[in-house]
Amino acid sequence: MNPLEGTAGVRGHREIDLSLLDDAAALERNDPGGMLRATASAGAQVRESAALAAETDLSALADEGRPRAVVVAGVGTAARTGDILETVAGPRCPVPVLAHRSAGIPGWVGAADVVIAVSASGRSPEALAAAEAAGRRGARLVAIGAPDTQLHALADRFRAPFIPVPRRAPARASLWGLAVPVLLAGRQLGLVKVNEADFAETASRLDADADRCRMTLESFVNPGKSLALDLARSVPIVWGSSPLANVAARRFGDTLAANARYPAVAGALGEAGRGRVGLLDGVYGGLAEAGRDIFADPSDEDESVTRLRLVLLRDGGLSADEEEADGEPSAVEEKRAEAVQQLAERRGVRVSLITAEGGSALERLASLVAVPDFASIYLGLAHGFDPMAVPAVSEMKELVSP
Repeated sequence: MNPLEGTAGVRGHREIDLSLLDDAAALERNDPGGMLRATASAGAQVRESAALAAETDLSALADEGRPRAVVVAGVGTAARTGDILETVAGPRCPVPVLAHRSAGIPGWVGAADVVIAVSASGRSPEALAAAEAAGRRGARLVAIGAPDTQLHALADRFRAPFIPVPRRAPARASLWGLAVPVLLAGRQLGLVKVNEADFAETASRLDADADRCRMTLESFVNPGKSLALDLARSVPIVWGSSPLANVAARRFGDTLAANARYPAVAGALGEAGRGRVGLLDGVYGGLAEAGRDIFADPSDEDESVTRLRLVLLRDGGLSADEEEADGEPSAVEEKRAEAVQQLAERRGVRVSLITAEGGSALERLASLVAVPDFASIYLGLAHGFDPMAVPAVSEMKELVSP
């Protein structure tokens, strides 16, 4: 295997070294930034962020009553926390929640609204511009990010609450550290019913999945490594069966791109059924599988052929919430998931299935996110990438900086 040595510091190899996944010492050497370790801290992040948020006085948020709308401003992982708030709040959320992914805030935002500016580094231009605009327009502001940063200073300037989040580089390793304060701000506003027991169970779930995906476990008993093996040499198609699973699917698309440098199609299964399901018939789907011997050893397959791999994230919903939900019934979502799985199998397209578990929406989300997070890292490591360092991201920031 010939490493790619580029002027931008790109390293890695197109061929995948699957044997590396069962060599814990090699995995540790190839992960100098400790992305596996940072990802394994997800449960600790939930506990730590909940404790830090509890030390922040958020009571002023509710003093002016229910807002007209809530805008969660940030990019990348920070913006994904807005999707989490919207989804956990559910279809009966009394106010609209918007994840805003560009600089500033929408023109309609004013004194009747709440802006939650989120930046793991505390210096994201998008979050800073949002906080500045919210303060100038008189909107209620909450800032979440690394302490002693520009975002922290802006919060102090506008006398807005600031919730510190210990810096874990890069931001994609801090999803739970950022999401918990956003949810607690939403709870203060009366948008979500998440409680301390939900946080504790979610943290325990993340701890358990981190243990199941630890680098010392071999591939056949490690779900993170097994999923990485499934995705090797493929074009992943990641679809979620419900709004909650859709958030997890898009998160997996994010981490596959950054950690493994794999292009992925990610989104909602309902949306996919209106067009993107046609990928199953295409040159990487049914046409690529037409000549494959289904009884052959997978290791004997032609590695030059790129194939689709369908990853279905299924969430049957919470029966206790079924009567209250105004969204699509879970039975319809599950029937759609079964249908697309059947379509894929008819065409020879292989399917990886992850099913949500847990007693709360937050824990179920965690059960859909944890293993894919590890899988994206193991897949990148098997290609010789350092998942912590993404040269193209660093170059992009340099090229667009003022």
